[in-house]
Formats: sequence, C-alpha cells, structure tokens
Amino acid sequence: MRKSPVFEATAEGYDVLMQSIDIDPELNRLALAEAVHQYPEFADRASRVIARPLFRGFAWQIEWKEAPPQGKQAWEFQNTAIRAYKRLAGITD
Repeated sequence: MRKSPVFEATAEGYDVLMQSIDIDPELNRLALAEAVHQYPEFADRASRVIARPLFRGFAWQIEWKEAPPQGKQAWEFQNTAIRAYKRLAGITD
C-alpha cells in the first residue's frame, strides 16, 4: 500500500505527519484465504485488505475488484478478512 500523507491535529495545530499502514502482501493473501474459507462466494471478488488513514486511527476495508457486493454475508466476509489480517499482523486496537 502506498504511503499517503495525512496531517494529525495536535494542541499546537496540524503539524504532525501521520503515515498510512503498509499492508503486507503475504498476510493479506492469508487473511483473504481465511475469509474465503468461510464465505467462498466472495473468492473471486475481493482484491485486498486496505487501511485508510482517518483523523484518528484507520478505516479498515476490503477493496473489491468490481462494485462491492451487498448484504450481510458481504459485510461478514469483510469483517472476517480484517480481523484475520489484524491478528496475523499483530495489530491490536
């Protein structure tokens, strides 16, 4: 994942640069495989796990190859993949 600069607010103002998280390609592959094991209908639709920087923290998402699927199963697939990636990468909230 490429680095994208985002400024974080401090008591002094917006002067501290925050970097995005680099997603490990191998852990990404393993996380998606774990999610596909539970939700095989999304095997060919998910591209990768991404973490978009926010004002505070990150928004974790699945990047889809096409339009994101709708429904509870798609949501659960995304949650499963993100939890798997965070666990494999040792990321705690």
